[in-house]
Amino acid sequence: MKFIKWLILTASLFFVASCQPQPSKTPITIQDSGQTYTLASAEHLPSKLLAEAGLTLSAHDRLLYLGAAIPLDQPLPEATAYTLQIRRAVTLTLIQPDGGQTLQTSAFTVAQALNEAGISLASSDLLDPPAETPISGALTVTYAPAREYTVHMDGKSVAIRSAAATVGQALAEAGISLIGLDTSLPSEGDPLPQDGQIHILRVSETVSLNQKTIPFNSRFEASAELELDTQGIVQAGEPGLSVQRVRIRYEDGKETARQEEKESVIRPPRDQVAGYGTKVVVRTATVDGVTLQYWRAVRVYTTSYSPCRSGGSRCYPGTASGKPVQKGVVAVVSRWYPYMVGQSIYIPGYGYATIEDIGGGFPDRYWVDLGWSDADYQAMDGWNTVYFLVPVPANILYILPYR
Repeated sequence: MKFIKWLILTASLFFVASCQPQPSKTPITIQDSGQTYTLASAEHLPSKLLAEAGLTLSAHDRLLYLGAAIPLDQPLPEATAYTLQIRRAVTLTLIQPDGGQTLQTSAFTVAQALNEAGISLASSDLLDPPAETPISGALTVTYAPAREYTVHMDGKSVAIRSAAATVGQALAEAGISLIGLDTSLPSEGDPLPQDGQIHILRVSETVSLNQKTIPFNSRFEASAELELDTQGIVQAGEPGLSVQRVRIRYEDGKETARQEEKESVIRPPRDQVAGYGTKVVVRTATVDGVTLQYWRAVRVYTTSYSPCRSGGSRCYPGTASGKPVQKGVVAVVSRWYPYMVGQSIYIPGYGYATIEDIGGGFPDRYWVDLGWSDADYQAMDGWNTVYFLVPVPANILYILPYR
């Protein structure tokens, strides 16, 4: 009897319960490292949904809904279905100038991973791979935070930040150009200095051209175009021109070096040529009523001598050629004699004569000593003209010396 009563009571309770409304269940899809889990649940808390699916998260994993991380202890918004993603943490190896460390992260990018690790990035920091690189698995990241440096240039100082490997890279990042011969201290290829000081040396060079006149030489030579005993300029002299390049180096506007290069001759000088005449012209003249044919006429200073009037205490009756001293025999200086011995001449007021003797002469004039015998001696000191008569000798003294 008691059993029947209990059975009736239980059936009544079951009937009442079955008549109560049941909570609806929502389809749940959970994706985890390539695996997909599905369930239907009336639960809205992510932590309980994971528990129902038998899934757990580590401290660095994250749960995503609609691509965004969601907290595990806050209910999901109302929806007819849910798709959740588990992003598992991976190992990120961080290499820094002072050492390395490993991080467990489920961040989407390198920048996000570092920010979550408490590392604030600046645009001038060195990061390899770049900050926007997606994280899809274990990754090694090289990170060098930028330091502040002072660049001294053009009379002013500029502060820059850089994590570059070399001075040249740091300057390029800062938009500071080395132009032409400019250089830096330390040099472009050197590591950034520990003291943080970089000096830019502005270097320039100028080249100047120094012109110099090269004087011409003069020479004296025979000219068949000029008449005997005349002189003239056969070729006018022309100075030459040389150019020397001078390279001047300036550092920060101050001259620091000067280099003179080899002198180059732009135009060589041209010698001046003065010619003395060698052209013999036979002329005819009437002198003292006598018609002469002569090939040379020379203005000379004449003196007279005789055997016992030769300027000494002794008498010298003979001449250098062996002929006696008498009228019609004349003496010339020693440098004339070899070319003129036996030459027929005519001297106004004296007459015909031949050159047969040697005398002293004067240092500043042409000279002929007129011979006489002691009996007919006449003094004929003064200026006169000597006519050298034809025929023209084969050997001519073209330039007549005084002595």
